[in-house]
Amino acid sequence: MANEGTMKTFMKGAVLLTMAGLIVKLLSAVYRVPYQNLVGDQGFYIYQQVYPFIGIFSTWTSYGFAVAVSKMMADSDEREHGSILKIAFGFIAVISTLFFLSLYLGSDLLAGWMGDAKLSGLLQVGAFAVLLMPPLAVLKGYFQSNNDMAPVAYSQVTEQGIRVSVILLGTWIVVSSGFSLYAAGQMAMFGAVAGEIAGVILLVAYFRKRVFKLQTASKLRIWPVIKNMTAISLSISMSSLILLFFQLADSFTVFRLLTESGLDRTLAMEQKGVYDRGQPLVQFGILIATSLALTIVPLVAHMSRKESGRSAQMYAGLAFRISFLFAFAAAAGLTFVMPYVNEMLFQTRDESLTLIIFSWQIVWMSLLLIMTAMLHGLGKVKVPALLLTGGLLIKIAGNWLLVPIWEVTGAAVAGNLGLAFIVIGLLQYFKRVWPIRFAPARYYGWLGLSAAAMGIAVVGWAVFSDMVLFDDAASRLAALLTSLTAVPLGATVFLLLIAKSRIITEKEWYIIPFGRKLAGLQLKIRQQKRGQR
Repeated sequence: MANEGTMKTFMKGAVLLTMAGLIVKLLSAVYRVPYQNLVGDQGFYIYQQVYPFIGIFSTWTSYGFAVAVSKMMADSDEREHGSILKIAFGFIAVISTLFFLSLYLGSDLLAGWMGDAKLSGLLQVGAFAVLLMPPLAVLKGYFQSNNDMAPVAYSQVTEQGIRVSVILLGTWIVVSSGFSLYAAGQMAMFGAVAGEIAGVILLVAYFRKRVFKLQTASKLRIWPVIKNMTAISLSISMSSLILLFFQLADSFTVFRLLTESGLDRTLAMEQKGVYDRGQPLVQFGILIATSLALTIVPLVAHMSRKESGRSAQMYAGLAFRISFLFAFAAAAGLTFVMPYVNEMLFQTRDESLTLIIFSWQIVWMSLLLIMTAMLHGLGKVKVPALLLTGGLLIKIAGNWLLVPIWEVTGAAVAGNLGLAFIVIGLLQYFKRVWPIRFAPARYYGWLGLSAAAMGIAVVGWAVFSDMVLFDDAASRLAALLTSLTAVPLGATVFLLLIAKSRIITEKEWYIIPFGRKLAGLQLKIRQQKRGQR
């Protein structure tokens, strides 16, 4: 009975943490739209140039290190827990201090490398967020190791909620008061600091209420703990970091290459800002893959340890097929409605072709997240890490070669090339370590047919509505009305064909989050077929 209660507590906490993670991801994708509307493309460029610096360190420490601390405590004797926490806090504190000094004192140098000296102030403000990582990471890991997920979940949502609120409200005040776009960027960076302060305060409050017994009787050697903690944290967070590293590569290359190619500086800033519109679209598009990685993938790891690997293969294939299905649908859907969605969200239709190319990163990123998570569950992390590094190098080289020729479209192509290299490499590696068939040829055929039908319906309706129904409306209002009608139409056509094909069975739909409605739809279609016979 005690084990059953412990499992129920664990599952409840895991679900809470999963929901919190999805809320955080959703907020992270959504807030960029009103922010861009407040500051325009040039202001969006300013923010996106500096954001990856903070985002990379934040993801690695508050997520990767937190899991590493939790895992090491769970795998060790209780008498060692106090030593693990002390070593973890000290190590992250040293790393945070060094990173803070690098950002704050080296801000002029980094801004110079990016080709925009005025970014120095943003780097200095953002650097203070780094100093809050030690308590955030250690406290999160501490609560997770005790299966007490509620404080972690609430702190994540609170942290992101405060951050987004400060960014949007603060930016509105700064812009309304007539300050520069760089001052607006500094306010946005301060939002990260404010959010983390709120997260730390909440975790400390929970810590004081729920102090668990912490033994420090057994001392540990410092270096082996640090080495193990670093390896675990990097393997846990590397797939989440790759998109941020791609953004960092863009920060150092795209604007410089545009200006060096002869483009006016202001125009280059605006082009980079328009290109960065693709970030929230991709983040929103990979939400399905993120939720699957958090729910189905642990089942794969659990089942793979059993003698019969059939259940593990079933879950692995399902995770791949569901992830690819929704990612492909999202990327194809955005391809068909991008000019209208672009104007609806970001005020203009500028660089819609670039954003179409950029949005196909949804497919690569979704598959990357699923496969790296499954490989991590199998204990395979070295080859994925090498592939991720290779993909980043291809992205950097692609920027240098293609941006001078195709401007920001070249950067979008380079991103797809880098991610495609990683995914193809992971598929080949999977064949060696776990030779399973993810999907039959019939699956890909139905996906193509469903996407084609969706395209015919969406493009036909979008052109008709844009030219006839909403022709008298203001341009952005017309784009809004067209998008809000075309998107559900396309989704309905796509899902009806997928349901008819049964490339995902009813039983499989029931396994995934929110899959019951789609299972019900398929059952109704089957019943109608039987009735017609």
